[in-house]
Amino acid sequence: MSTSSVLRSVVAVAASVLVLAGCAPAPEKTQTASDYCARMVTNSGGLEDRSFNQSSWEGLEKAKSDLSIDAEVIVSTNETDLAPNVTQAVDSGCQFVLTVGYELADATTAAAKANPDVHFAIVDEQVDGKNIKPIVFDTAQAAYLAGYLAAGTTATGKVATFGGGNQPPVTLFMDGFVDGVAKYNAVHGTAVQALGWSKDAQDGVFTGDFEDINKGKVTTQAFIDQGADVILPVAGQVGEGAAAAAAENANVSIIWVDNDGYETLPATYKPIVLTSVLKNTGDAVVQIVGDDVDGSFDNTPFVGTLENGGVALAPYHDKADAVTPALQAELDGLKADIVSGALEVSSPSAP
Repeated sequence: MSTSSVLRSVVAVAASVLVLAGCAPAPEKTQTASDYCARMVTNSGGLEDRSFNQSSWEGLEKAKSDLSIDAEVIVSTNETDLAPNVTQAVDSGCQFVLTVGYELADATTAAAKANPDVHFAIVDEQVDGKNIKPIVFDTAQAAYLAGYLAAGTTATGKVATFGGGNQPPVTLFMDGFVDGVAKYNAVHGTAVQALGWSKDAQDGVFTGDFEDINKGKVTTQAFIDQGADVILPVAGQVGEGAAAAAAENANVSIIWVDNDGYETLPATYKPIVLTSVLKNTGDAVVQIVGDDVDGSFDNTPFVGTLENGGVALAPYHDKADAVTPALQAELDGLKADIVSGALEVSSPSAP
């Protein structure tokens, strides 16, 4: 065969291969990671605060896993970190920025105004902005049940609560708690005292911060010395001091807030946790990030209630025997009445 004939044969074969290749089905595309990313900025309490920083990040981590998005947290350790950390989150180029707590309200508002194409959400604070979604919780509803529970389980006839600061997300718990105690007294003709907070005066006992554990211990010991045997600290990490004081005194219990203290506090405190007033922040974060990924973000506040599961009482765990079937039936009835609207739990701090 001549050289020209060989070349013609090669060209023909090559052409047929190209035709066949053109008719073959296209190779399957490899799944690629989403280009959506989110950043979270903690308040000055840091990440492992056994409170809403921790639960918010757990929610964002779940969104990261469930939705295959990129998510990172920027940890603040003092007030001077706050605004720069929000700026860092925005400069990451991510579509969504989650901030946590009242300390970040001003920085969030300013960043959202300067970056209208970025979507923001803020936990535990009502902030106005076209691209800001508040994530708030009517914790008074669940705290009302906690107050009723405390009054129904106290052996001394005295219970107590205190806060880290006189701020609406804190006093909302305290209002619900003392109202729940009052409800128990009205139903049973008892006179259980709730120390540490006056709903009428909107004033009570505060440690002045959310990090100093020793302040929580000293404050709680003072309540124990007055006879209180169930204490509700609403003070972030300071509450760990309340747990320490309770553990050092016989027959004293605490009610934790935000997440399940039985699961998040050191194991040595498990026996003294009666229950926890839960804010299901993580579930709310997953839902809101999912909506944003789907293109349905809006700035209507998410309000967690007993009805939508945004707030709840945690299981009693080791303290289950302290709650009689009759008391539990009363709690179940109160919850149903709150959900139906037959019983209104009110507070000046309600979202």
